[in-house]
Amino acid sequence: MLRWIVVVLLLLVGASFYVSHRRGASSPGAVATTGVAGASVATPTLLASGCAPPTELAFGDGPVQSAAPSDLAPFRHADATLKALAGFSVDARVLSSKTYGSDREARYAPIDLALGWGRMREDAVLSQLDISQSGRWYQYRWSNQPPIPQDEIVRSSANMHMIPSNETVANALEDIDDDDRVRIDGWLVQVEAQDGWRWRSSTTREDQGDGACEVVYVCAVSKR
Repeated sequence: MLRWIVVVLLLLVGASFYVSHRRGASSPGAVATTGVAGASVATPTLLASGCAPPTELAFGDGPVQSAAPSDLAPFRHADATLKALAGFSVDARVLSSKTYGSDREARYAPIDLALGWGRMREDAVLSQLDISQSGRWYQYRWSNQPPIPQDEIVRSSANMHMIPSNETVANALEDIDDDDRVRIDGWLVQVEAQDGWRWRSSTTREDQGDGACEVVYVCAVSKR
């Protein structure tokens, strides 16, 4: 009888060891959440298959861009080929978000995020701006005088078209709210459809107007 009790205990210990180690494993499409001093901090471990983030990542304020490896194969999304123009990471405040469903771009990027960094993430600045999105554009208005120089607004904010690399990323993007602080890792891309239609990302933060938006193939996303 004692021998059977020992056997059962060993089996229970083995099962507990297996379950605890399986829970610690990460898989494509998973976002790990770690509690720090009572706070919940999401770490960007979401690595979609075939969509590993660039090696140079942004841990500070604003966007970081890195050269795309010459041997990086194009991504496939819907009916298009996505050619990486640069690695891209951004840590920013969400100024506004908007979903699209009727334009051609929505086939690839169903959501746009207007993001701000530097002083464009400060309440004192944003409280003096009226921010909106429409027609794949991001607009800002002020009364009397802008709270900061307009060229700084241009350099410290952008409207970005988000192409989710999988359904988990798409759901994470949909869960983002205005004023969230987010981190996004992926690639600036040129979308090339089979019929010749193209959609090319901006690769500088200094531009404005038509073609100034970033087209981001999102590999990882988290709230900070």
